[in-house]
Order: sequence, then C-alpha cells, then structure tokens
Amino acid sequence: MIKHIQHSQLGRGEHGWLSSRFHFSFANYYDPNRMGFGKLRVINDDLIKAGYGFDAHPHRNMEIITYVRSGEVSHQDSQGNKGVTKAGEVQVMSAGSGIVHSEYNLSLDPLVLYQIWIETEVNNVTPRWQTLPFTNKEQQNKLSLLVSGYQADQYNKQILSINQQARIFTGRLTKGSRVEHPLDHQAYLLAAEGQFIVADGVKDELLNKGDGAEVTAVKTIIIEAVSDCELLLIDTP
Repeated sequence: MIKHIQHSQLGRGEHGWLSSRFHFSFANYYDPNRMGFGKLRVINDDLIKAGYGFDAHPHRNMEIITYVRSGEVSHQDSQGNKGVTKAGEVQVMSAGSGIVHSEYNLSLDPLVLYQIWIETEVNNVTPRWQTLPFTNKEQQNKLSLLVSGYQADQYNKQILSINQQARIFTGRLTKGSRVEHPLDHQAYLLAAEGQFIVADGVKDELLNKGDGAEVTAVKTIIIEAVSDCELLLIDTP
C-alpha cells in the first residue's frame, strides 16, 4: 500500500532565516493524523540561510540523522564533538542519556537538509556523534546503505550506526533507471530531487521533488526514475 504525501500537503514553518516543511507534526505544526510513521517520528526539510542556525538545545533518547543536500552544517555538542557535515555527507547523533548541541550554517551559501528523528530502541545510552561521506555511486538495481541499526551491517565502516532496527538508503538515479528494493518493515520515501515512480505491485505513484510516500504491507517495491533524481528510503519498524 502506498500513501502519497505531496509537497503542498506538508506542514510549514517560516522564520525568515529558516524555511521548513514538516512531514510529521513538529513545533507549531500539529496534525493528529501525521504524528509519525512507526518508529519514525520527524522528517523536516529545512532551508537555512547563510550565517544562521539553531542555538544550543537538548535532546534525549532519540536517533537524529542529518542528510545534507547542499551547503554545509557546523555541529558542536556537550560531549566535545565538533565538526562540519557537507553536501554529500550524512551525520548521526544518538542523543541517548542526554546531549546539548548547536547547528549553524557558517558558510556563505544556503544550507538544505533533511533532519530525521527515529525513536531509539535502547534508552540512556552514552551520547554519540559521527559524520561520514557517501559516494552515491550508481549501483544497478540497488540503493546505497547509509545508516543501519543492524549488527550484521556494523562491519562496514562506511555505514553510520543507530540504536534501532532501521536502515536508511539513498540513491541518485539516472532517467530510465529501475530499482527493485526489498523491505524489512515499512518504508518512507523522500523525493529530494527530480521525479520517480514508486510501485508496490498494486499501485503506482509519481513522486515529485519535495514529496514523500508511506509504503506498507509489501516486501518489495520498484522505483523507476522519470528524470534524473535523488531519493531517500527509510526502512523502519
């Protein structure tokens, strides 16, 4: 089953320096029908102007993933972690027993990112932050794994770990490409750029840039690139 959420249906937050689109209820946007998707609690599509960002604020017992689409984000936290995550990179912060962090766009260019929150499977772990590049090399009929909470994936040092049995994949597909992808649980798809069709064997949906889609009750989906496109797939309980 596929539920298509168009960009125009997303929640909105406009603060001058920050323009946000909310896939689920967040901050001043509240929709009782959009409180999350299984263990997936937050997806914010943010555009942050140069020189601005989020002052120091706390988190606890949440897996927070930042996927940078353009620009760069500077991170600093109460555990002593400090670093810059650029376009083509992803960062994970396991908030665990409690962490305070700030995030800023200290560059001269706008910053565009997805921030994703997944509920943790284990409470009160030691907080952790890590960032890694991803290559987005085209792999025929396969998406690239970025983030995983599965022990079987931890041998791969190019995959960031989280405390939840979930996986996040990305792909930059050329027009006409076709990907068949298995699901462990259910999936939330994000159209970061371009257009693609997602099919579950019963229904086809065309996703445009900025759209999302919930996919449930199937073991495999097919993605066909209508144009050159960039997408994320979040497979989560």
